[in-house]
Amino acid sequence: MEDKLEEIFSTSEIGEYDGNEMATDLSDGSLYMYGLNADRLFEIVIPILSETAFIKGAKAIKRYGSPNDGVKQTEIII
Repeated sequence: MEDKLEEIFSTSEIGEYDGNEMATDLSDGSLYMYGLNADRLFEIVIPILSETAFIKGAKAIKRYGSPNDGVKQTEIII
């Protein structure tokens, strides 16, 4: 999955894949992606995320701006 994400980000101009953070026991983790348009970025990566079994039921957060208090964000269960 990560190879596919890296390929999409390297061949398009939707933003940047900034890697991941995983718990040592692999029970939890986060993938970090940034771009100018959260909706477009999500539209591009959701097919890859959806085909990955361990992502099912995960929460995606689309943030519309920098991570400041009061910035609009939406949560989606994959």
